[in-house]
Amino acid sequence: MFDLLKGLGTTLKYLTKKPVTISYPEVKRPVRERFRGRHELKRFENGLERCIGCSLCAAACPADAIFVDPGENDPANPISVGERYAKSYEINMIRCIYCGYCEDACPTNAIVLEHDYELSFYDRKSAVFTKDILLVPPDQGSGEPSPLLLNLNRPPNPPAQIDL
Repeated sequence: MFDLLKGLGTTLKYLTKKPVTISYPEVKRPVRERFRGRHELKRFENGLERCIGCSLCAAACPADAIFVDPGENDPANPISVGERYAKSYEINMIRCIYCGYCEDACPTNAIVLEHDYELSFYDRKSAVFTKDILLVPPDQGSGEPSPLLLNLNRPPNPPAQIDL
């Protein structure tokens, strides 16, 4: 009997308080800084893609949700800064567990889990995000390519001779 009165007391206590309801479509709740949402493929400020087609993100994915098909980069018209680029890049969002391992494994910071959480699908085919969907427009890139990536096409310097 005491538990019943205790439960009724809790109900009566919250009847007088204002509800904490948020009108979702009109008011979007801010997410935390470390929230992992929708994936994006980033670019450099000069418009080149950050993804070099190394497939480390696919190897690190525990759900096997990422497929990368690398292609050879044309030196006359480069798409990426390395010798290769991602000819095709797909993420199956149904399989993805949003762990962030792909983001950690990427050597060029090409794949980033952003703060967009409004993802819905009506069929399985629309749940596979291709490179066209994931790649940000050229004007939204960030950062310049590192000198190490720009020197990938050059042969390494010969080791210096040490006279003893």
